[in-house]
Amino acid sequence: MSFNPRDDSPQPTQLFDPGSSTYTYILVDEATREALIIDPVEEQLERDMAALEHLRLKLKWTVETHAHADHITSAAKLAELTGARMAAPAGCDVGTAAVQLHDGDTLRFGGESVRVLHTPGHTAGSVCFLWAPQDQPEPAHVFTGDTLLIQGCGRTDFQSGDAGQLYDSITLKLFTLPATTIVWPAHDYHERAQSSIGVEKATNPRLAGKTRDEFIALMNELHLPRPRRIDEAVPANQRSGLRQDAGAAVPAEGEVRPATGYAGDIEPGTAHAWMQAGRAVVVDVRTDAEREWVGFVPGAQAVAWKQWPGMALNADFDTQVRDAAQGNKALAMLCRSGVRSIAAARRATELGLTAYNIVGGFEGDLNAQAQRGQLGGWRKAGLPWKQN
Repeated sequence: MSFNPRDDSPQPTQLFDPGSSTYTYILVDEATREALIIDPVEEQLERDMAALEHLRLKLKWTVETHAHADHITSAAKLAELTGARMAAPAGCDVGTAAVQLHDGDTLRFGGESVRVLHTPGHTAGSVCFLWAPQDQPEPAHVFTGDTLLIQGCGRTDFQSGDAGQLYDSITLKLFTLPATTIVWPAHDYHERAQSSIGVEKATNPRLAGKTRDEFIALMNELHLPRPRRIDEAVPANQRSGLRQDAGAAVPAEGEVRPATGYAGDIEPGTAHAWMQAGRAVVVDVRTDAEREWVGFVPGAQAVAWKQWPGMALNADFDTQVRDAAQGNKALAMLCRSGVRSIAAARRATELGLTAYNIVGGFEGDLNAQAQRGQLGGWRKAGLPWKQN
């Protein structure tokens, strides 16, 4: 039994990470170019940013199907770079996500929307996302995370997994969707891209024709190896990919940590000392609104990387950052949390300048309560700053 979606049906952009065999999806509202991204992967941040730029998209949401154990999300970094909001399942303890998702919730991007289906089993908080494009709602699309895979399903032997719940989620919720609904999984290990509810209901070897008890027995006998990155990935993903408080190396004062594409990473105290000594110029690449309302560093040069609203690239960045260098001084790039400043440092380096990134930025990373100012950054270090 095979499945072939209609050629004219709207399709998500499907992207693949070979390291974790993870699929990331970008959904677009064609009229407004607003977009939503599902299950982004940290190692593919540059690829995803390039895709958003190439497609001329405004990222509205970053969303997760669950707190993954096999890779680390780039949700927080994408949100910092694009101005997108973060959403995650309420049952996955992702405290850094501003929006906690429950069954039946909807997320809107332009005129399009996805509906949340709570599908516990792989993890207690796992969700799927149902998308019925406005221009052609049939067939619909369901993004199943690790709940339902192509000719398989997610494991249930760790992270609050429950085989009985998984069986119920698939058979009583997903398998009640129309047979033509296109299935887009979070993983595939055999170069398959999509399936359908009808195909999986009829042929999935773990589910087709099996009772609940038979399914539970099958899952209990899998004896799969422990995910290699689980101890690193789950805590990081419960903070939207932020790892500063989980052992991420922060350079000591005066130390330069090597980096790719720019001169290196430095901590805020080093940047301040260099500025005081005339060795470097601190360049604040945040938006004008952030500097106005959140605070600013006296003596820093304001050269926005992107501007609010819309987070559009500053068309005059190259000229302004060259002027900020005052001939040949080094640049220490400062943003909110040390993400946009990396992009800015790389661009300055491409222009022939010497540019460093200030780790933690002005406010530092989000803590477990989705608050900044507690986990590093210029203000946390007690360095000079002012507020209008």
